[in-house]
Amino acid sequence: MNSFFPLICFYCSLAFPTPEIINEEDRWRDASVKAIEFLLQAQEGQQEGQSAEEEGDSKGAAYPIGEWPYEGVYRERGQIPPGYRVGGTAIVLRSLIESLPTKRVNFKEKDPLGNVLLRGLNFLLKESLQSPAMGVGFNRGYDVRDWGHIECLETLLRLEQLNMVPKDRLAAVQQKIRQLIDTLIQNEIPGGGWNYSRSRRRNVQSPASPFMTGPAVMALLRAKEMGYPFDGNVVIRALKTIENARIESGAIQYSTQPDRVSGEGFEALEGACARMAVSELALFQVGMNDIEKVRFALKAFFDHWKWLERRRAGTGTHNPPYYIAPYYFFYAHLHTARAIKVLPKEEQKQARIRLLELLWQVRDKPGTWNDRVFPRSAAYGTAMTLLALNSPKTPLPETVDIKELEQWGQSMKEAPKESEEPTKKKEEESKKDSVKKPVPL
Repeated sequence: MNSFFPLICFYCSLAFPTPEIINEEDRWRDASVKAIEFLLQAQEGQQEGQSAEEEGDSKGAAYPIGEWPYEGVYRERGQIPPGYRVGGTAIVLRSLIESLPTKRVNFKEKDPLGNVLLRGLNFLLKESLQSPAMGVGFNRGYDVRDWGHIECLETLLRLEQLNMVPKDRLAAVQQKIRQLIDTLIQNEIPGGGWNYSRSRRRNVQSPASPFMTGPAVMALLRAKEMGYPFDGNVVIRALKTIENARIESGAIQYSTQPDRVSGEGFEALEGACARMAVSELALFQVGMNDIEKVRFALKAFFDHWKWLERRRAGTGTHNPPYYIAPYYFFYAHLHTARAIKVLPKEEQKQARIRLLELLWQVRDKPGTWNDRVFPRSAAYGTAMTLLALNSPKTPLPETVDIKELEQWGQSMKEAPKESEEPTKKKEEESKKDSVKKPVPL
């Protein structure tokens, strides 16, 4: 249990956010050390001989894998669905790489810390698009595969952006990123956006879920920033579904249904406060709203936090009066932390202090965070807390305007097909920028 402790203490002393932003720095540094140690020990699938053959490995070599499955009430044939396993693992792995200094992390099996990170990366490469459950498509009325795709995409992009991908995994990571983007685009709901819950009836168009669509947009914007090709109009359509979900009060609907507005329950500010920050942030990054909308979303989170807290680690899913699911709790804190970053500098400090005070209130005795009744999900809650804690040093994707996205989409239509031979100049550019700007296969 203590094998990681000295290592983590040293790393965290280098990685921790600056004291002028954090109240009681020592308290949070100690909490971070315990949280990271817990996550490293919580990885599953570390038994001797548990391994997976990496996709695309010409030698057929076996690679050790490890995961941090998210556990909720939803099951498939009595098992945790692969979307939860992939999404949970991606979130924990991302929290670890964001919490530790880039230069101090290596993905080597002989290094205790690196071994855990490497197992997590191998799991994502192996399982994130494993057919049929994680491929293109949607199963029955409820399917969380795209939640896993979104979180995996964001994690792999950040790994590459931080130059932390092992050289022998770089090609596989870049290929997986392209495949995840393609899968998300193919799984887009007609009309735009994504949702984990869709109508079982054929020929019935399902509405988008801002809860899923907001993070998907943010991940795709990061992919665009890093040069990955896709039709930018997908992002525009997605953002319009979020924009159409905003009702007169400023609340964001649970699903985009502008012709069925009640303003109550799900649609009350109390019921919407968890998804408002990510929704307005995604729109802000593309210039489709202003800072006042983001500011209002943050105000709604703080004003109605008590309703989120009442559902934290509660039973059931969407219980009245506001139908807040427990899994919205740490989701809301992370995306609030991200949205705070676009506020004027003088406002960021106080908002961040207030957010961290709320997170400290819900820390469990073992030094973890959990918004579900399942002990296993402490990994998810703890990871989301670390991501929120380290959000000041985690860059948001670059801002972009609608016209640029439209042009990006148009350039994809005019791009050479896979079968066409690239020019010598493009080959040279691809070698030069192989890490920062991948070239499509």
